[in-house]
Amino acid sequence: QVQLVESGGGLVQAGGSLRLSCAASGLTFSSYAMAWFRQAPGKDREFVGTIKWRGGDTYLSDSVKGRFTLVRDNAKNMVYLQMNSLKPEDTAVYYCAASSMYGSSLGSHYTYWGRGTQVTVSS
Repeated sequence: QVQLVESGGGLVQAGGSLRLSCAASGLTFSSYAMAWFRQAPGKDREFVGTIKWRGGDTYLSDSVKGRFTLVRDNAKNMVYLQMNSLKPEDTAVYYCAASSMYGSSLGSHYTYWGRGTQVTVSS
């Protein structure tokens, strides 16, 4: 059974940093591109970024480029989202997702999803 479990969310002031973690199990982790999405209250789910199977290549949305970084550790089946210079508009539930396809920003292309972790950025 595939499981993706996010952690690291919380409350932070604007300008601060958080690192989200996603622990994967039940899948051949290095065969999947991993991604982060987010959903704010009353808004559609939004693509944040994705990282290729063996790391290195990443694709980030314009809204977070330059502030967020994706890293993965295939030995630990972990993917991380380092978020710096946080803004109140970054407030959302952040979801980890896995896909056999790299580079997609469409949620429908992701097979497995975690339950999410809440990030709240105060002004």
